Amino acid sequence: MAIGVLVFTLAFAAGVASKFLVKPAGLQKYDVTWGEGIGTRECDLSYGEGEANRFDLYLPKDDTRDSSGLVVYLHAGGFTTGDKSDDEKMLSWLCSKGYVAAGINYTLRTDGNDASVLTQSNEIKSAMPEVVKAAEAAGYHIDRMAVAGGSAGHALAMIYAYRDGADAPVPVVLTFGAVGPSSFHAEDWGIFGAGTETEEERTAAAALFTVMSGETITPEEIADGSYLEKVRPIAAADWVSHNPVPTVVAYGAHDKMQPFLASKRLVAALDESGVDYRYFEMEHSGHGLQNDDAVYQEWMETVEEYLDKYMPVG
Repeated sequence: MAIGVLVFTLAFAAGVASKFLVKPAGLQKYDVTWGEGIGTRECDLSYGEGEANRFDLYLPKDDTRDSSGLVVYLHAGGFTTGDKSDDEKMLSWLCSKGYVAAGINYTLRTDGNDASVLTQSNEIKSAMPEVVKAAEAAGYHIDRMAVAGGSAGHALAMIYAYRDGADAPVPVVLTFGAVGPSSFHAEDWGIFGAGTETEEERTAAAALFTVMSGETITPEEIADGSYLEKVRPIAAADWVSHNPVPTVVAYGAHDKMQPFLASKRLVAALDESGVDYRYFEMEHSGHGLQNDDAVYQEWMETVEEYLDKYMPVG
């Protein structure tokens, strides 16, 4: 298992380097610094017994509306690092638009625990009723929600939206984000030495997917394809038809942390389920979406368009 943890850590640790901070000049409107003019914050609220089971709630200044939309934004960090505070500017922007916004922490994978993408997704699921309850207690009636994130947070957001959204405390009407892994077909993960053709590739895939899924997966299961059932709980693309909510996503064609090929399986699932979605391919960029400013801006403008369409404020 030590090898699996090492593979997992090496594969995703660099994900924290991409915070999806808005930098291009045309995107300054999304780069919002928190201030009392936006609203109020309640930080480190508890949703469970774990040390990391905390969330921050951003409450808009106007609390007179009959109902409010909630946007949950989950942090990046390769499932091994990161914190809800990393997304303060995104959460501030969402709150400035009139949404109740929340950042949620989850137990990060370390050498000393058995956290996995599956356990993290289950923590997020358990957090959602508590986030809604806290907003209600603060005087904001929540009647709909969007869930979003970057990288690892995007993966967890999609898992919640598609796999768990039908059981959410309020309807999930939108999911958006960037570069989150959504499927785990070994042949797509060659950037980490994984695959199905050789024993070495099958061993690498088994080690990586074991740690990510929390299920023991063998090279033999990689070879015969039975591993796909074990990774299905964390494979968001496999759940799109379960709750086919509107979706806005962006991926970099040269991503070396989240295999670009996997994003094509997400697109196929969205098409098959007839989802109202927009998919942005940044052909010159890697995981940080750093080399396609015009497409990045179009992606963010589309996020705002979909928020206005599916969660209008007013």
